[in-house]
Amino acid sequence: MEKRKKKVQILTLAFGIALLPPIWAVAAPYLGISVGSVALICAGLYVANGNQRKDAIKMTAGFLAGDVWAVLAIWVMETLSFQPNVELYVTLFVMGGIAVLIGETFSAIFYTPAWLCGWAIGLTIMAPGKVEGMGMLPVQIGAAMAAGVFYVGVGVDAFQKFLIRLMEK
Repeated sequence: MEKRKKKVQILTLAFGIALLPPIWAVAAPYLGISVGSVALICAGLYVANGNQRKDAIKMTAGFLAGDVWAVLAIWVMETLSFQPNVELYVTLFVMGGIAVLIGETFSAIFYTPAWLCGWAIGLTIMAPGKVEGMGMLPVQIGAAMAAGVFYVGVGVDAFQKFLIRLMEK
């Protein structure tokens, strides 16, 4: 019986992953979001956190804080006039420490790992450019982050649980 239950869980998860995230991948460009794959990274952290719906809002707040943090970090590095590696180190050192202090002090609002992950995502995508040329990219990243937590993360989890309930009847 336990073997059948495990098989049902695997198959329903596989179906949910096969069905729902590709819909986002196709829809994202039509919604003006050129970085739709960010949703998959964010959903991965949601799942790694155990599909904890109670953490979805603070996880999204953490991702969005990381997105803002990335823009701020790029601005700081543009403003500093040190050797680029020194600028990078000092910026990451100071802002990384501050992010953890804020995230952990206000842990009811922010999920610190999401903040740090969101910061890394934002830096990876936006760092090659300058702040003035970012346009709506930070907003697109933020929207993809929220979609990752709620549509892909919570959505696939809810869909899987729905399928399992159907199969148990």
